[in-house]
Amino acid sequence: MPDLLVVADSLAFHGPDRPYPADEARLWPNVAAHRLGGEVELVARAGWTARHAWAAITGDPRVWAALPRVDAVVLGVSGMDSLPSPLPTALRELIPVLRPPSLRRIVRAGYRRAQPVLAPALARLPGGGPATLPPRLTVQHLERCRAGVHALRPGLPVVAMLPSVHRAADYGSAHPHRSATEAAIRAWAAGVPAVSLLDVAPLVAAHVLGGRGNPDGMHWGWEAHRAVGDALAELLAGHPAASDTPS
Repeated sequence: MPDLLVVADSLAFHGPDRPYPADEARLWPNVAAHRLGGEVELVARAGWTARHAWAAITGDPRVWAALPRVDAVVLGVSGMDSLPSPLPTALRELIPVLRPPSLRRIVRAGYRRAQPVLAPALARLPGGGPATLPPRLTVQHLERCRAGVHALRPGLPVVAMLPSVHRAADYGSAHPHRSATEAAIRAWAAGVPAVSLLDVAPLVAAHVLGGRGNPDGMHWGWEAHRAVGDALAELLAGHPAASDTPS
């Protein structure tokens, strides 16, 4: 009964209308675990990048408890990494802690108004403008995640997800860094052991870009969750180490 540890962003727990509890059966981690006959430990938050995944693996006691018993680790990040970030990420992540609350509300509202305009404008610059996390840092943190997992569980299957697609008005539908992030992750995975890639874009593109997902243009409906969960289960079921790795 393969068990999974999934460290992910909001695509792992947002459905067609809102965020859902981690035990919602229609979310892709649970779809995959059900098909494999196992269970899933989901560690995820909105906006997480590969850097946050590394912080979770090193600092979250739920991860420490799950790692000795799971049969695979899924790094469901990289989508947020590849999004444009008109304001440097370090500054943007300070907005929730600004004081007083009135200042925080003003800054947040101003950024939400500016981002849909600035993101596509900056995307026209050479290199696509600033990304939430540059591709080189994405793969650096994915490798840290992999190395940390394999230090404790050598050979444990690790699946990294490639960036999804979006049509989000909040980003002016701009996604200039997606191809570079995908290429960097593919190059990294080709040179490390026990790492597989799940390419979600072909599974969800028609769904998301056709307007059948969440109205925010970013998150998925149940059709896409099912497709991704099924594909993940098939990938892990075909992995020779998936059921043989000692717990």
